[in-house]
Amino acid sequence: MRFATLSGRLHQVIAPGRVLDLNAASDGKLPADPQLAYERWDEVLAFAAGARPDGAHEASEETYGNPAPQPRQVFAIGLNYADHAAESDFAVPEHPPVFTKFVSSLAGPFGEIVMPEGHVDWEVELVVVIGRHAHRVSAEEAWSYVAGVSVGQDISERVLQSAGPAPQFSLGKSYPGFGPIGPVLVTPDELPDRDNLELGCLINGEQVQKGHTRDMVFPVPELIARLSAVTPLLPGDVLFTGTPSGVGLGRTPQRWLQAGDELVSYVRGVGEMRHRLVAPTA
Repeated sequence: MRFATLSGRLHQVIAPGRVLDLNAASDGKLPADPQLAYERWDEVLAFAAGARPDGAHEASEETYGNPAPQPRQVFAIGLNYADHAAESDFAVPEHPPVFTKFVSSLAGPFGEIVMPEGHVDWEVELVVVIGRHAHRVSAEEAWSYVAGVSVGQDISERVLQSAGPAPQFSLGKSYPGFGPIGPVLVTPDELPDRDNLELGCLINGEQVQKGHTRDMVFPVPELIARLSAVTPLLPGDVLFTGTPSGVGLGRTPQRWLQAGDELVSYVRGVGEMRHRLVAPTA
């Protein structure tokens, strides 16, 4: 199944361009707020599985918002592809490097992203949204705690990220708009091979990243197991799972996003986001 957020309300995507407002269709039994819906995700899935499409209406994908707009926790994983670790001059990690992106950086799948000063880089990622309270979950059970997956961008300003005596990963990756997610949330059962998804991004039509989630150093189930061994993962929490090679930091010469660039990010079988980078207004 596929789900989308429109005007802050959770919808089921019945068919391309047709959506069903789950709160209205359930006569108010299901919450409209996506965050509250993740708290009752099993109920949402049960209702959506038998929902009648009579009340569905047309909606352009460009009107979809972030399907997980208000998580209580955002986890992000660094160096989770060996080729990206190499281009960043790091060894392949023995333990997943974990940081956060502040919730205020999250954004929808379409629109403009205002560029701060510095070196702004791109990092396409598979995003996982948690659908059940997960604490000390085994890797074998981990996928059953996932509400769905989406497309994400871990946009990064590299100057601030590297400032100070220790890296400022979370701060340099948390400007407004630096965490777009969308356009839909896809349940794991919808994917023929949930552990092998192609992801990539393009700048002005040029392919700059292309990888497969099968090449993750720490696959999704292992990430959930390792994180939940330390802290409970809560319904609606967001996990950015890492980026493959091809970022601007790792190029010779290095390359950064510029005002006017179009950034397209995709995960095959999930969806595609499109953003325009713009200069700040005076």
